[in-house]
Amino acid sequence: MIIDRLRTPLAKLANPSLFHPALRHSAQSFASLKPFVDQRKGFGVFRRHERSELRLNGTLGRSGSLEVRLATSARDLRRAQRLRYRVFYEEMSAVPSKAARLTRLDADRYDAICDHLLVIDHDANGRFGGRRPQIVGTYRLLRQDIAARHGGFYTQDEFDLGPMLARHPTARFLELGRSCVMEPYRTKKTVELLWHGIWAYVRQHRIDVMFGCASIEGTDPASLALPLSFLHHNASADDAWRVAAHDKCRLRLDHLPADCIDPRLALRALPPLIKGYLRVGARFGAGAVVDRQFNTTDVLVILPVSQIDPRYVSYYGAEGERYAA
Repeated sequence: MIIDRLRTPLAKLANPSLFHPALRHSAQSFASLKPFVDQRKGFGVFRRHERSELRLNGTLGRSGSLEVRLATSARDLRRAQRLRYRVFYEEMSAVPSKAARLTRLDADRYDAICDHLLVIDHDANGRFGGRRPQIVGTYRLLRQDIAARHGGFYTQDEFDLGPMLARHPTARFLELGRSCVMEPYRTKKTVELLWHGIWAYVRQHRIDVMFGCASIEGTDPASLALPLSFLHHNASADDAWRVAAHDKCRLRLDHLPADCIDPRLALRALPPLIKGYLRVGARFGAGAVVDRQFNTTDVLVILPVSQIDPRYVSYYGAEGERYAA
């Protein structure tokens, strides 16, 4: 099967563009929520009581000068937001709001209730010489129990999550988003530390299902017909995990019949991060959504923990011991 050919060892996933800001929540906000106008207020509501238990607040893993851990302060959050702005708006083609342009931060209300996974380089060069720890990678994590207390998941503005959640009332869901890595650090080591941190988080909170938006650059469905059709024919979620984009903004994935798809060309057209998710066992929802602010087309990634390829569990260790601090 085509997907089986993708299941190569995780070490081979290192690609300089792997953490193109693909997996992220691309919608702006729920209609009832407004973006921060006073960014300082946003920092002030960094909810300590909403975050992970104390034993996840320390180092989750190390490799050389790099450390992976959760953000523990408003300063950590600000630094992550600054990195996101640099990657999404300065490096890529996203269009910032007036508030974001003024503060040079990528921030929204969800930042206050999410956990923020950070990769920190403790040997980074300081602005005025010497060494200064620097955040070089980040991922945003939103657990279902927290989302339920604050109006739901961010992704639900684009995709109808309700039926999937209803079909699995006892499952614990985790939304992943806002991932990015500073350009010089888009290496195997940084990528693996981020995934090590996610795996530790999944085990700590007994997560059953991960999901989030993944993006393909461009907003013209005709030019994206090959990769979108490939995902539809080869990696659609089964009925138990099927999630559809909202009718008001849904684009079809099945632009081409299966026998008209060249798998090699289709895989070449997919972003490295989406190919990485295919390798570990992820499947995709029905339909796509155009995000004009980020100049991307979004698909929904769904990854039940039980369906992760066992080789990747072995690679990191069932208890996440590969990069244990």
